[in-house]
Amino acid sequence: MCMYDVLIIGAGVVGAMVARKLSRYSLSLAILEKENDVGNVTSNANSAIIHSGYDPVPGTLKAKLNVEGNKMFDLISEELDVHFKRIGSMTLATSEEQLKTLKELQTRAIANGVETRLLDKEETRKLEPNVSSEVVGALLAPTAGIIDPFNLVVHAVENAVDNGVKLFLEQEVKDIKYLSDHFEVKTDKATFEAKVVINCAGLYSDEIAKMIEPIDWKINPRKGEYFVLDHYKLGLVNHTIFPLPSEKGKGVLVSLTSSNNYIVGPSSEFDENKDDVSTDSETLSNVRRQATEMIPSIPFNQVVRVFSGMRATPSTHDFIIEPAKSNKYFINVAGIESPGLASSPAIAEYVVNNYISKLFNLEEKKDYNPRVKKYHVLNDVSEEERNRLIKENPEYGKIICSCEKVSLGEIKDLLSRSVPPKTVKGVKRRCRAGFGKCQGGFCSPMVTMILAKHYGVSPLDIKWDKSNSNILVKEVKKL
Repeated sequence: MCMYDVLIIGAGVVGAMVARKLSRYSLSLAILEKENDVGNVTSNANSAIIHSGYDPVPGTLKAKLNVEGNKMFDLISEELDVHFKRIGSMTLATSEEQLKTLKELQTRAIANGVETRLLDKEETRKLEPNVSSEVVGALLAPTAGIIDPFNLVVHAVENAVDNGVKLFLEQEVKDIKYLSDHFEVKTDKATFEAKVVINCAGLYSDEIAKMIEPIDWKINPRKGEYFVLDHYKLGLVNHTIFPLPSEKGKGVLVSLTSSNNYIVGPSSEFDENKDDVSTDSETLSNVRRQATEMIPSIPFNQVVRVFSGMRATPSTHDFIIEPAKSNKYFINVAGIESPGLASSPAIAEYVVNNYISKLFNLEEKKDYNPRVKKYHVLNDVSEEERNRLIKENPEYGKIICSCEKVSLGEIKDLLSRSVPPKTVKGVKRRCRAGFGKCQGGFCSPMVTMILAKHYGVSPLDIKWDKSNSNILVKEVKKL
């Protein structure tokens, strides 16, 4: 049995960033993930916003790591070949009383070191012509951004694996014991040994922590439901649009996404079922009402999908990043709710600098490479570059997803990587095949056959997503 220096539990965005940061050093590293793909829970269903950091309470880890993390994304997105753009955010006020609250938020922004600007009604409408006539001003935070959250996780893990990290999928941790000088971590399939364990288990981080010792904190799952609109035209909003934040969070937003869709949501309701990603019409109607109070002209006839995601809200109201009280070799990285996505690279730096560096003599690898191999995305390149790719490899000229213009060459490139997709949804999240108006109605059968051929299995064995999500149930005739 291999003894790892560090074992990371959880391959969401936080586990991915911690693994990538640690892969820089001469350590033996592994990630355990209970799902059959990385980033397939909270990181799979969020607003995809890189928050500026004006909102968190000054002095908290949320505030510190949000601001630090935000500054890191220009370089990270370039190294990991991930779509990212600083479009800025605007928080709206619809009364004089709310304008006073905006000024209080700006005071908080100053304390956190975040650039903001108060706008009057005319300035707001000049930047956002479609806001409600009730809007009397806004707080502009220009450093906020939008990102592709799926590939941020996938590419971060790919980069970590390319630099030597071992990834073990479908390994649900069932028990952890400390045996004098190392941990024995038992999953539903195997046993692993490690000198240090980092708990990045998201919604289940409290349950993992309790395997080591009693804890005085809890994860309270909070569900958020969203609409996704087709990328029908630009200009509905130019920034990420927020209402005033409340005790439930930042509120229902309206934003462009990194793929030029629009996202509207989320709701914010506690739900004790950590696996509940259902949606309901009443909640979505409430989201719609709140969104149209800000942007009355949202064309909900352009909705292509609704979805929900669960957030790991901590009872402490702040990120929990600290060793277990009884064992400094077990490090909790828990309660990473919003702005967790924006904070994730700074969280990784914090964990390594404050804890791992005190447990190991960190020696940087001479052959460490912070970059992933460039992805060829036909929608992102010029006609000349597209023609060059097709000439070199005709499979780039065979379109599999007509809605999103995804080629066979792009899908096969995904399958050649160190963290390849194994499900139809895994392909969808990486290259957007199935993200368009038909939601995979035409391309999913072809993607299923491509996966079956690549892995040498029957199409009956290919899953939509999780282990019980078979697409096909029986063969009716031979092809």
